[in-house]
Amino acid sequence: MAAWARAVRGLLLDVSGVLYDSGGDGGVPIAGSVEAVRRIKASGLKLRFCTNETQATREKFVKKLQGMGFDISVAEVTAPAPAACLILKERSLRPHLLVHNDLVPEFAEIDKANPNCVVIGDAAENFTYANLNEAFRVLIGMEKPVLISLGRGRYYKETDGLKLDVGAYMKALEYACDVQAEVVGKPAKMFFESALAEMGVPPQQAIMIGDDIVNDVGGAQRCGMRALQVRTGKYRPCDENHPHVKPDAYVNNLAEAVDIILQQL
Repeated sequence: MAAWARAVRGLLLDVSGVLYDSGGDGGVPIAGSVEAVRRIKASGLKLRFCTNETQATREKFVKKLQGMGFDISVAEVTAPAPAACLILKERSLRPHLLVHNDLVPEFAEIDKANPNCVVIGDAAENFTYANLNEAFRVLIGMEKPVLISLGRGRYYKETDGLKLDVGAYMKALEYACDVQAEVVGKPAKMFFESALAEMGVPPQQAIMIGDDIVNDVGGAQRCGMRALQVRTGKYRPCDENHPHVKPDAYVNNLAEAVDIILQQL
């Protein structure tokens, strides 16, 4: 049997590209993923959903997944926006938000008057020249600009194909303002450590399952976890020749990974 599947107490699952493919119609579950989540929960393994989703609040995001048949609750989701809010409060930062309209309620309790930083997420259609330029002006006007990014993904998959992700726009602001963004979300080490702490599982006994070779797999491995890449979502065959990141295994989909892991219990 697969050595990578042994001595596992907890699983961290990426969502988009692993559980479902998103899209303008709400998206569709990936074959076998609803049942795979049910089997994980029935097995007694600890489970955490780790997503860089920033186009909706956790409540709205979870409601959509529940509508697809997934057994998931808000309390089981580790997401960038709540983590960013903690940072903003701790550092007395007042953000200019360049995010999706549906994510704005996550920042309802944050003071946004007279901004002294910029928070950028996957704003989708809000990534207009005017909006990017407004964020640029906020940053360039600061002596020590602070740019917080809710992830750094290059692209993701929807039902009608690949879409540019927040990382591309983050890099534009970094270049224009000569600033390095602080990334909240995958692949940040703190993000994975938070999910592990919430499960109460050490990294050596956890496996991350994702479709992003760098942010999911590479990020988890740097925290001491094992990590699998599924051949769904944004996966491309060239990922298997990545010069720096080598997953502990490739699996065709979440259902296959769960089959192998549960056989070891």
